[in-house]
Amino acid sequence: MAKSKTPNTTKLQLTSKNVQIGIDSHDREAIAEGLARLLADTYTLYLTTHNFHWNVTGPMFNTLHQMFMVQYTELWNAVDPVAERIRALGFAAPGSYAAFGQLSRLADAPQQPPKAEQMIAILVQGHETVAGTARSLLPLTEKAGDQPTTDLLSARMDVHEKTAWMLRSLLEA
Repeated sequence: MAKSKTPNTTKLQLTSKNVQIGIDSHDREAIAEGLARLLADTYTLYLTTHNFHWNVTGPMFNTLHQMFMVQYTELWNAVDPVAERIRALGFAAPGSYAAFGQLSRLADAPQQPPKAEQMIAILVQGHETVAGTARSLLPLTEKAGDQPTTDLLSARMDVHEKTAWMLRSLLEA
């Protein structure tokens, strides 16, 4: 599910020049750009998971249909706090498919729905990628003393790592 290319760094729109929250403006911008990548990855994974919920077939249908619904609902609820943190840092949150396509490290869902086991494998890779995106920001947020973003990243990593583990368990014989 990961793209082969490195995501573009899209310049975020500054929404306020007077944000005095104790984080240097350069660090705020770098953190907001990293959060924009996390937002794009999360939204892309949400869409893929919802797609798989609609299109799963086979003997594991009921289990996966329900599991994917729980997962896409969690992902849907995750995008707002990430976008709002970008706003709190003084930048506009990206919100278009074009921006998400440029920012995300995840590939779009396959045109043809794959078999259930391939769906699971794609989602495992997606959750691992999103966890990695979150983890890559930690050194910067810790250096900048940005505890709210650090807490948000820690929570997201926990969800994605646990979800990847649970999905991986379905693939083991």
